[in-house]
Amino acid sequence: MSRVVDLSLTVEDNMPAHKLFQRPVITTHLSHERSKSFNLGVPGDAMTFQTNFIAMLDHVGTHVDAFKHVNPDGKPIDEMPLEMFMGKALCFDLRHIPDLGDITVADMEAAEEKAGVKVDGHIVLLCTGFHARNYPSLDSVWKNPLLTVEATKWLYDRGSKMHGVEGPSTDKPTDDIFAQHRLCRDLGVSHWEWLVNLQELVGAGEFQFFGAPIKFKGGSGSPVRAFAIVN
Repeated sequence: MSRVVDLSLTVEDNMPAHKLFQRPVITTHLSHERSKSFNLGVPGDAMTFQTNFIAMLDHVGTHVDAFKHVNPDGKPIDEMPLEMFMGKALCFDLRHIPDLGDITVADMEAAEEKAGVKVDGHIVLLCTGFHARNYPSLDSVWKNPLLTVEATKWLYDRGSKMHGVEGPSTDKPTDDIFAQHRLCRDLGVSHWEWLVNLQELVGAGEFQFFGAPIKFKGGSGSPVRAFAIVN
């Protein structure tokens, strides 16, 4: 039987965000108690409701980058093909990579061999154990590993147009070079950031991944409800 693995971080008020970004604000807009005053429903069976106010950037929590995020001429999230955000996928076991470490081509080759499936147009998710080690402390904002440009090119050369990582970025927070993001811009590929529970996919072989964005007009990215279906 198939199983569904939730790969999404719970979105909460004031949760950690990337070092350059504001944290989200989430609060009750109308409560069940407050909405009683609207006198909805019928005598003896009032209809009350709750709504929440949510203010957040499109790059907070589990999210995907649009091409527009790092390319002023790139497509916004609402114009990118929906097919990009789902498909056959693999999860690489990179839990030996330390905080602020580098994910190299050698690491990718070893992880591919361990996974037992060759990358051939797959979405590739990178399990480093970073989230489990650090969230929700501030280390989760300041210590994520780097996916090197060489490793990113290795994925691209094997037809992988999308990849996903734990933590707020594919680039190290300790520098301002953003080499991985700039290479993604030049290659026309993108990624999901702040995925969780990837350890549940280690050793699963090939599976189906889904991380579709909200259709924000002109969006530079979007929160997603990411999940995998494993046979």
